[in-house]
Amino acid sequence: MEKNSYLCDVCDKSFSQIGNLMIHRRTHTGEKPYACDICDKSFAVSDSLTKHKRTHTGEKPYACDVCDKSFSQSCSLTNHKRTHTGEKPYACDICDKSFAISNNLTNHQRTHTGEKPYACDICDKSFSQSSNLTNHQRTHTGEKPYACDICDKSFSQSSNLTKHQRTHTGEKPYACDICDKSFAVSDSLTKHKRTHTGEKPYACDICDKSFAISNNLTNHQRTHTGEKPYACDICDKSFAVSDSLTKHKRTHTGEKPYACDICDKSFSENTNLTKHQRTHTGEKPYACDICDKSFSTSSSLTTHRRTHISEKPYVCDVCDKSFSQSGNLTNHKRTHTGEKPYACDICDKSFAVSGSLTNHRRTHTVKMELRTSL
Repeated sequence: MEKNSYLCDVCDKSFSQIGNLMIHRRTHTGEKPYACDICDKSFAVSDSLTKHKRTHTGEKPYACDVCDKSFSQSCSLTNHKRTHTGEKPYACDICDKSFAISNNLTNHQRTHTGEKPYACDICDKSFSQSSNLTNHQRTHTGEKPYACDICDKSFSQSSNLTKHQRTHTGEKPYACDICDKSFAVSDSLTKHKRTHTGEKPYACDICDKSFAISNNLTNHQRTHTGEKPYACDICDKSFAVSDSLTKHKRTHTGEKPYACDICDKSFSENTNLTKHQRTHTGEKPYACDICDKSFSTSSSLTTHRRTHISEKPYVCDVCDKSFSQSGNLTNHKRTHTGEKPYACDICDKSFAVSGSLTNHRRTHTVKMELRTSL
């Protein structure tokens, strides 16, 4: 053994300083002599306690000399500076990717090896990153340690709290370099950029469809499998998409959370509010590429285009008539069934079409006007 070489009597590691050997031995014994006097956490190394205490005090002594950000740990500052320099010193030896942080390289390499060393002790799930295990375990415990200091919401992950706080501040730090749009969440910017590039990286392995967003692929695949995992707890309906279940539940509750800020109307779906607001603004964003007409809804444009190509996709199953609009087919079918659902509230007449009822009501109005003029 070389002079000043201190050997661990449990494993084969050796150290040039006895202090480092003593610290190392605690990985075998589990000893954590440095206790926090604010919470119940303890640490094997005094430096770790010093860093931890800053989570209580909020101290951030390491300041970036390029921007105004500060950090509680020097290594965090080192990693941050690479966002300015673009340096990525940690290269994968399997593919051509490089990373600014060594942990990101370690996590990335597991995408090649499939290694998932962090196992949940409650269920059978395993994870490639310790942070993912920590977040997962909160699904069992229900713990939400990250609380918003403006409202009463709490979150299981710090990143979700950060995103939520932007709903209060209005901050949108992720800006598109092609147009003038900005986003509160980096994922939203990534998805938005695909509207410029046309990139659709999520491909269905059953048909030839591709999608810009992974969730849209997941939802699409259910059209092949028939899976409907989102079940209503009031009736027996199930849905392939969680948003569809949320909207459906409002048919039971009558909830209309989307209110017009001009008139007193409210809607159960945000898209219906958007369409309604155009009745106030007069906006018609859907333009026909054949003539000069524009429409306030995409469905109205679709219907209009059929007047150019004579498309009539709605076929009567009783006779051979076809129609360009589903509403016209519905009205036509009443000529077969005799149904007249539109009843006059003044006399006993009923009509198959709402427009006929409107015209009929005017006959009562005219009669009333004649009587009052006599």
